[in-house]
Amino acid sequence: MLFVALLKVSGGTEEERISRRMAWQYPEGTRPVAEYWLQGEPNVISVFEADSNAAIMALTMAWSDLFDITVVPAVTSEQGLELAKQMMGG
Repeated sequence: MLFVALLKVSGGTEEERISRRMAWQYPEGTRPVAEYWLQGEPNVISVFEADSNAAIMALTMAWSDLFDITVVPAVTSEQGLELAKQMMGG
């Protein structure tokens, strides 16, 4: 299933965050799709697939000391349009 993590800086320095990211890998059970570093809030958007809640927890726990993190399920626009079509009886 596809998820989006919205990360808002809550601690550490920019150097600490970048240094950790350079060494960090997405946890087992997750597959990164895209990651964006923004010039505003949220500061990072991570799009990933996850096999379980445990994989999502591993991802968020790795960064919870430096970011406030919100994870939400997502669908692509194509999937959303198909779901909407089905819901509308088409």
